[in-house]
Amino acid sequence: QVLLVESGGESVQAGRSVRLSCSGSGTMPGYGGGYKCMGWYRQQPGKAREGVATINIGGDRTYYDDSVKGRFTITRDNGRNTIYLEMNNLKPEDTGLYYCAARLVGRDDCSIRWGMHYWGQGTQVTVSS
Repeated sequence: QVLLVESGGESVQAGRSVRLSCSGSGTMPGYGGGYKCMGWYRQQPGKAREGVATINIGGDRTYYDDSVKGRFTITRDNGRNTIYLEMNNLKPEDTGLYYCAARLVGRDDCSIRWGMHYWGQGTQVTVSS
Protein backbone atom coordinates (compact mmCIF):
# COMPACT_ATOMS: atom_id res chain seq x y z
CA GLN A 1 0.00 0.00 0.00
CA VAL A 2 1.27 3.45 -0.93
CA LEU A 3 0.63 6.39 1.37
CA LEU A 4 1.23 9.98 0.30
CA VAL A 5 1.01 12.74 2.88
CA GLU A 6 0.99 16.40 1.90
CA SER A 7 1.66 19.44 4.06
CA GLY A 8 2.26 23.15 3.72
CA GLY A 9 -1.00 24.47 2.35
CA GLU A 10 -2.10 27.86 3.64
CA SER A 11 -3.95 31.05 2.85
CA VAL A 12 -1.82 33.88 1.46
CA GLN A 13 -2.17 37.11 -0.46
CA ALA A 14 -1.37 37.35 -4.14
CA GLY A 15 2.32 37.72 -4.88
CA ARG A 16 3.45 35.69 -1.88
CA SER A 17 5.09 32.27 -1.81
CA VAL A 18 4.11 28.88 -0.39
CA ARG A 19 6.08 25.64 -0.19
CA LEU A 20 4.30 22.29 -0.26
CA SER A 21 5.83 19.02 0.87
CA CYS A 22 4.86 15.43 0.21
CA SER A 23 6.28 12.30 1.78
CA GLY A 24 5.56 8.87 0.32
CA SER A 25 5.78 5.53 2.08
CA GLY A 26 4.89 1.95 1.32
CA THR A 27 4.99 0.09 -1.95
CA MET A 28 3.03 -2.34 -4.11
CA PRO A 29 3.33 -6.13 -3.73
CA GLY A 30 6.41 -7.55 -5.40
CA TYR A 31 8.00 -4.18 -6.10
CA GLY A 32 11.13 -3.00 -4.33
CA GLY A 33 12.11 0.14 -6.20
CA GLY A 34 11.41 3.81 -5.67
CA TYR A 35 8.51 5.80 -7.03
CA LYS A 36 9.23 6.24 -10.73
CA CYS A 37 7.24 9.46 -11.06
CA MET A 38 5.81 11.89 -8.53
CA GLY A 39 3.99 15.13 -8.91
CA TRP A 40 1.48 17.75 -7.89
CA TYR A 41 -2.03 18.13 -9.19
CA ARG A 42 -4.71 20.59 -8.15
CA GLN A 43 -8.46 20.82 -8.21
CA GLN A 44 -10.32 24.08 -8.19
CA PRO A 45 -14.01 24.46 -7.32
CA GLY A 46 -16.18 23.28 -10.16
CA LYS A 47 -13.24 22.13 -12.26
CA ALA A 48 -11.56 18.83 -13.03
CA ARG A 49 -8.28 17.96 -11.37
CA GLU A 50 -5.31 19.18 -13.43
CA GLY A 51 -1.59 18.50 -13.45
CA VAL A 52 0.67 21.21 -12.09
CA ALA A 53 4.17 19.72 -12.05
CA THR A 54 5.78 16.27 -12.19
CA ILE A 55 9.28 14.90 -11.64
CA ASN A 56 11.14 11.68 -12.37
CA ILE A 57 12.81 9.35 -9.89
CA GLY A 58 16.22 10.94 -10.39
CA GLY A 59 14.89 14.44 -9.93
CA ASP A 60 16.56 15.63 -13.12
CA ARG A 61 13.50 15.77 -15.37
CA THR A 62 10.64 18.06 -14.53
CA TYR A 63 7.42 18.94 -16.32
CA TYR A 64 5.13 21.91 -15.75
CA ASP A 65 1.73 23.10 -16.82
CA ASP A 66 2.04 26.30 -18.84
CA SER A 67 0.08 28.24 -16.23
CA VAL A 68 2.81 27.79 -13.59
CA LYS A 69 6.02 27.79 -15.63
CA GLY A 70 8.51 30.30 -14.25
CA ARG A 71 6.65 30.59 -10.94
CA PHE A 72 6.55 27.04 -9.52
CA THR A 73 9.46 24.67 -8.97
CA ILE A 74 9.19 20.98 -8.19
CA THR A 75 12.10 19.20 -6.51
CA ARG A 76 12.77 15.78 -5.08
CA ASP A 77 15.03 14.55 -2.31
CA ASN A 78 17.81 12.35 -3.70
CA GLY A 79 16.92 8.70 -3.39
CA ARG A 80 13.76 9.40 -1.46
CA ASN A 81 10.06 9.48 -2.19
CA THR A 82 9.73 13.05 -0.97
CA ILE A 83 8.89 15.98 -3.18
CA TYR A 84 8.34 19.69 -2.78
CA LEU A 85 6.56 22.40 -4.70
CA GLU A 86 7.89 25.92 -4.31
CA MET A 87 5.18 28.29 -5.48
CA ASN A 88 6.18 31.91 -6.04
CA ASN A 89 4.25 34.96 -7.18
CA LEU A 90 0.98 33.25 -6.38
CA LYS A 91 -2.18 34.37 -8.11
CA PRO A 92 -5.83 34.00 -7.05
CA GLU A 93 -6.28 31.49 -9.87
CA ASP A 94 -3.76 29.22 -8.15
CA THR A 95 -6.28 28.63 -5.39
CA GLY A 96 -7.21 24.98 -5.05
CA LEU A 97 -6.76 21.66 -3.31
CA TYR A 98 -3.27 20.43 -4.15
CA TYR A 99 -2.73 16.68 -4.35
CA CYS A 100 0.52 14.77 -4.24
CA ALA A 101 0.60 11.85 -6.66
CA ALA A 102 2.89 8.98 -7.57
CA ARG A 103 3.39 6.22 -10.11
CA LEU A 104 5.69 3.39 -9.15
CA VAL A 105 6.09 1.58 -12.46
CA GLY A 106 5.38 2.05 -16.16
CA ARG A 107 6.92 4.35 -18.74
CA ASP A 108 9.98 6.41 -17.87
CA ASP A 109 8.36 9.55 -19.24
CA CYS A 110 6.84 11.36 -16.27
CA SER A 111 5.03 13.99 -18.33
CA ILE A 112 1.80 15.22 -16.78
CA ARG A 113 -0.29 13.65 -19.55
CA TRP A 114 0.59 10.08 -18.52
CA GLY A 115 -1.10 10.40 -15.16
CA MET A 116 -0.49 8.84 -11.77
CA HIS A 117 -1.76 5.83 -9.84
CA TYR A 118 -1.65 6.90 -6.19
CA TRP A 119 -2.97 10.03 -4.56
CA GLY A 120 -2.72 11.88 -1.28
CA GLN A 121 -5.61 13.51 0.55
CA GLY A 122 -4.72 17.02 -0.58
CA THR A 123 -3.67 20.28 1.05
CA GLN A 124 -5.54 23.54 0.51
CA VAL A 125 -3.90 26.63 -0.94
CA THR A 126 -5.95 29.81 -0.99
CA VAL A 127 -4.68 32.98 -2.64
CA SER A 128 -6.55 36.22 -2.09
CA SER A 129 -6.23 39.35 -4.19
